[in-house]
Amino acid sequence: MTGLPTPAQTVGPFLSLGLAWPDGPCVVDPATPGAVRIGGRLLDGNGEPVGDGLIETWQADPDGRFPAPGDAAPGASAFRAFGRCLTDAAGGWEIVTLKPAPLPAPDGATEAPHLDVSVFARGLLHRLVTRIYFSDDGPANAADPVLRALPDDTARATLVATAVDGGYRIDIHLQGPHETVFFIL
Repeated sequence: MTGLPTPAQTVGPFLSLGLAWPDGPCVVDPATPGAVRIGGRLLDGNGEPVGDGLIETWQADPDGRFPAPGDAAPGASAFRAFGRCLTDAAGGWEIVTLKPAPLPAPDGATEAPHLDVSVFARGLLHRLVTRIYFSDDGPANAADPVLRALPDDTARATLVATAVDGGYRIDIHLQGPHETVFFIL
């Protein structure tokens, strides 16, 4: 044993085995007041659907708090905050959740409401990480430090979900001319 890290491997053709989330893609019950559907398609560099991908989301609750498992302290959130959805044959995915609140940024600014997103798919050595913002939060998005750090409106648009009936839609492009902005970890 040399103590060297094990090389990364692609997830291969069997990604969906063992990754099903028992609660499905619902962070909250769809009948919950204020529940919204956020979804779209996962697409490769040629615009073809990735039918064997996985989308995970993590977010604050509508009061700007994250869950504190086992914490009964005042202000602890019982909100699960985590969603997971396997893509279908057309690359489609959907999470049912509550829209999060704005969050404080490390430098004293405020981050616009958003979901943190991890993308897993064939051919990836590591997950890709991005965010989803909401088109109806224009002023908050304009002040968001992450969105402001992007080079242009085209890049910012890859992170902003469009309001549709009952929720929001955003496609995630792994590569190509419409590539989603991903974060370096």
